[in-house]
Amino acid sequence: MIKESDVSKIVKEDILRILGERKEKVSLKTLREKIKVSHSFMFKAIESLEEEGLVFVEEEFIGLTKNGWDEAKDIVKKHLVLENYFKETRSKREAHQAAHLLEHYVSEEVINNIKKIFTLKKEGVSLIKFRSNKEGLITDIPSSDYKLFERMVSMGILPGEVIEVINTIPAGVIIKINNKKFVLDKSIAKKIKVLEYERF
Repeated sequence: MIKESDVSKIVKEDILRILGERKEKVSLKTLREKIKVSHSFMFKAIESLEEEGLVFVEEEFIGLTKNGWDEAKDIVKKHLVLENYFKETRSKREAHQAAHLLEHYVSEEVINNIKKIFTLKKEGVSLIKFRSNKEGLITDIPSSDYKLFERMVSMGILPGEVIEVINTIPAGVIIKINNKKFVLDKSIAKKIKVLEYERF
């Protein structure tokens, strides 16, 4: 279950991204149409951003402060790297959705790894075929099933992340990501692409 603090972080980052993309003040009405949360949650997020000195409010409009512009640029940049990466294998809409979800979870290191993967244009091999006790870089995960995609992202299984295959079992694969171990079903593991980490 997603914690309220996580939802608050996501909403605040979405507000900054929208303002950064528009490059101008945006009405509260527009933000409410774009971000599907309750009015009270939206106002709490705006209030918090205002206290942090990232936005200013003028009547029914919200704009970015100088510090807000810096934060928004970083979020927009991260979103564009992810969206461009996913556009290689997915429709524009799917790429946007995937980037929209991932932008809240990925670190700068993961973004840099994605840039490297994108530059090298290498797909990797199926996780099922990847050798045990070797570190690899995830190059792709299944995203057509959005619930599965969300679940994998919440586990830390995402493009650009370092993964290690601990063992293969008849039903699937035991993996390690960020010192956490998971067992993946064979049908899911087949769709995950991995590139040997040493190549980077």
